Amino acid sequence: MMLRQVIEICDLLDSAKVDGTAVANLLRGRGLELIEVKTIRGEKGSTDFVKILVPGSQGRSVGGRAPTLGIIGRLGGIGARPERIGIVSDADGAITALSCALKLADMKRNGDELKGDVIIATHICPNAPTQPHDPVPFMGSPVDMMTMNRHEVDPRMEAILSVDTTKGNRIVKFRGFAITPTVKEGYILRVSEDLVDIMQWVTGTLARVVPITTQDITPYGNGLYHMNSIMQPAVATDAPVVGVAITTETPVPGCATGASHAVDIEMAARFCLEVAKAFGEGKCRFYDEEEFKLITKLYGSMKHLQTMGKA
Repeated sequence: MMLRQVIEICDLLDSAKVDGTAVANLLRGRGLELIEVKTIRGEKGSTDFVKILVPGSQGRSVGGRAPTLGIIGRLGGIGARPERIGIVSDADGAITALSCALKLADMKRNGDELKGDVIIATHICPNAPTQPHDPVPFMGSPVDMMTMNRHEVDPRMEAILSVDTTKGNRIVKFRGFAITPTVKEGYILRVSEDLVDIMQWVTGTLARVVPITTQDITPYGNGLYHMNSIMQPAVATDAPVVGVAITTETPVPGCATGASHAVDIEMAARFCLEVAKAFGEGKCRFYDEEEFKLITKLYGSMKHLQTMGKA
């Protein structure tokens, strides 16, 4: 269970004064040492990017061969001050990712070490702007999406779970979380059977899948509608990316306060942790490598969908 870690992270982030240094201090106090904090300023303010490397017993960072999983907490901001007081719904991705880091730290102190490295990245902004979106308003961000990807997507990540609040729509409507099909180099691939198994074991229910579209896997800023930013890491890497969408039955604005559900976040975080265990052990495939070779041989590269397209 990870409910204690989720509550601890929620308490830390629900503050007008919280920053990346406060997050790093908490994690260092629990034994994690490889933490980077970078303050980046944009046209609408600043945010602190936080990146944590949790070394595995046979991970790349110690010269081993176990693969590295990336867990990215996607969001615009954890707060919308001064417009809204308190932690916002959009913060769920950051809470999930940081709860995973805190749990991995506690596990390591208790003698449980994963085989593969895990890199966790997110950003901390308690006063992000809001922006219009249909059917409910979204959180904006003080920095653009290209900047986010540059600081959150790490070339060492061999597969990525992108966790994002996905409540502002009329399509994925149930309480809990869902996963997307795997996206790699512009292709929307079949849903990973291994991830479906892990999801069903964690939730005790049938797997739920987000119906992403081609628009969703193209870069922000191209004029196309995007359900949200959950798949944006896929435009900045050749690694396979799967979205972990935290969902609700009704459309909820990203800037709504009092709208985060600790039990749902804990379940999503537990899923990410179980994927990290299995991926590092070579027991979880995000996609079929041979099938990917065949689809690219038959239909060519789709990497143009990772770009801004034709002028």
